Amino acid sequence: MAGIKIKRNDRVEVIAGRDKGKQGRVLRVNADTNRILVEHVAMVKKHVKPNPQRNIKGGIAEQEAPIHISNVMLLDTEGKRTRVGVKRDGGARLRVAKSNGQEIVVKK
Repeated sequence: MAGIKIKRNDRVEVIAGRDKGKQGRVLRVNADTNRILVEHVAMVKKHVKPNPQRNIKGGIAEQEAPIHISNVMLLDTEGKRTRVGVKRDGGARLRVAKSNGQEIVVKK
């Protein structure tokens, strides 16, 4: 199987599921389960017990749930959905957007 071509801090758009059309930044990538966490996408409610030692208030908290990597597409520099290609530049491996041929740069 090919490696995961989406990295942390990439901008992606959801292409399937209840959050279809939403865009966000990738917070975490789990290569073992092929799932990613996208900022403000797939929000779920979680019941949290209070913990005074960690200064956590109890209640119902909202957080992102992981979604499968096949349900998102990377956004290129122009904000359009694109597939990812690889180009070798000397010894370096560069990710390239198939839509416009430009290099994909991760913003931190």
